[in-house]
Amino acid sequence: MTEFGANLVAMVTPMQPGGALCEPGLARLVDHLLATGCDGLVVGSTTGESPTLSGAESAGLIRAVVARTGDRARVIAGVGTHDTATSVRRAREAEAAGADALLLVCPYYSRPTQAGVLAHCRAVADATELPVMLYDVPARTGLAMTPATLIELAGHPRIRAVKDAKGDLAEATTVMSRTSLAYYCGIDELNLPYLACGAAGLVSVVANVAAGRTADLIRTVRDGDLERARAINKELMPVTDRLMRAGTGAANAKAALADLGIIPHASVRLPLVEAKTA
Repeated sequence: MTEFGANLVAMVTPMQPGGALCEPGLARLVDHLLATGCDGLVVGSTTGESPTLSGAESAGLIRAVVARTGDRARVIAGVGTHDTATSVRRAREAEAAGADALLLVCPYYSRPTQAGVLAHCRAVADATELPVMLYDVPARTGLAMTPATLIELAGHPRIRAVKDAKGDLAEATTVMSRTSLAYYCGIDELNLPYLACGAAGLVSVVANVAAGRTADLIRTVRDGDLERARAINKELMPVTDRLMRAGTGAANAKAALADLGIIPHASVRLPLVEAKTA
């Protein structure tokens, strides 16, 4: 167990038709995630449609989730943007709203040098007293954090974890062996191999609808029962394929949650479009 938890969910952001935030849906979703085994709730991540949320909306979501969660799980706030000043401001707003930790994506679109990535991440980490989980997802940002950058950032006292959506297990194990960074798998299709290689846990989209099974997967790997872990992973694969490989994860997860009656609507904000069924 780390200060972030182990079975983390990349929460969707419940919305009403037309795009307004849905507070009753958010409350029911938090209750569902806690009841099914999540010990970390990631608010305002990519799956939470962070690029479409205003700063005020993001802070409001964090406050609402913190109030509903209490001490039952950690609340990790997505604060990363392409702009360092905005990311610093959102980090401070997240701390004021009661978040336990921050999720900081590699700055996107501008494609800075690795020196720029280092400066950006340090500036955000310096802005609050909260622990930081870096988010390395080059498929979305157009830029990867190199092993040298991750190893250097590990020297910052508040940068303590990585959500790895790069999918390079050799690189991940190298960085884990050379730092104290806690690694979290950010690609649901690779949850089992990451855990088997020493990851501390998962930041999972699939956990929106199957947190009990992702918790079981983590537990069986920790217990050394790889045969059982492989069986659980096999059971999860149809859900993973449907949510992650057929369209957009955020829209598919919302459709599944709406089908289950956990949130009232599967609505998303453009440029995403609603998935009619999961």
